[in-house]
Amino acid sequence: MTRPTIAAMALCLALGGISSHAAGQPARVPRIGVLAGPSAAGNEAYVEAGRDALRQLGWVEGRNIQIDWRWGDSTPARVQALAEELVSQKPDVIVTIAEGPTGRVMRGTTAIPIVMVAVDDPVTLGFVASLARPGANVTGIASFLPELAAKRVQLLRELAPRVSRVGFIWNGNPGGALGLRETQAAARRLGLTVQPFEVKRDEDIPRAFAAIASERMEALIVLTDPRTWNGRAQVVELANRQRLPAMYELREFADAGGLVSYGASLVEMIRRAAVYIDKILKGARPGDLPVEQPSTFELVVNVKTARQIGLSVPRSVLLRADALIE
Repeated sequence: MTRPTIAAMALCLALGGISSHAAGQPARVPRIGVLAGPSAAGNEAYVEAGRDALRQLGWVEGRNIQIDWRWGDSTPARVQALAEELVSQKPDVIVTIAEGPTGRVMRGTTAIPIVMVAVDDPVTLGFVASLARPGANVTGIASFLPELAAKRVQLLRELAPRVSRVGFIWNGNPGGALGLRETQAAARRLGLTVQPFEVKRDEDIPRAFAAIASERMEALIVLTDPRTWNGRAQVVELANRQRLPAMYELREFADAGGLVSYGASLVEMIRRAAVYIDKILKGARPGDLPVEQPSTFELVVNVKTARQIGLSVPRSVLLRADALIE
């Protein structure tokens, strides 16, 4: 994801309360450090999903594992300090959510196993040697597939066939560059132009939308990262205020009032991260565990928002939707 996205950012809460001793193992309790870029607020819905996944694998709160989770509050300096602190504590595994935390933890250790979650392009970023054979001490879940960008552009065109100028909100980081390139390439094939607008700080969100208005963008695609995830209510409100047909990566944006989302299941990514943790604690080397890519995708359409912005959603889109928000 730069993409929420992020998604998987809520794994930190999900892991936050788990501790103690697996049957048949020595008395020593494994320690897990977790670092995510956004703040903790708003991620409560994923707590039970993560706990359930770990519980099914034998890791039960209060019995057999200790978790030290940290939130970066979308502040790079804080993320860096927390990364250094976690590495110095030498936990058995460090879980990192998104590109920023992953890169910062990697710079601090080549020995501690790292499970990355929701990193868009880990090979290009140099996090792993390949998806099939990551090598070194890092593995996990990549959140972006090139064909997803093309699918989102296609869906946006179906929703608003007359648009030609599409704004693209992203954070300007290397991981998001793949999403931007693939989106622009897909848009060109459909005769659309895509113009990027960077959001690096909270105050950049209203500035970006002011620029989107002045540049007369007719539609919008929003890449998920800790900043847009934390500010998703504001992002959605500003997009709807401008009556922009807007495409998001994660359904949480549609739940917050966004028009449409198409992307990987955040709950499934959380559950898969638990599988990596389990395997590593049982002796697997992270470099031998292939990086997974999303296999479950969901199309969510907010019909209520469509009515509010004066958009008639084509029946072809409604019939393909996994969920409709009325």
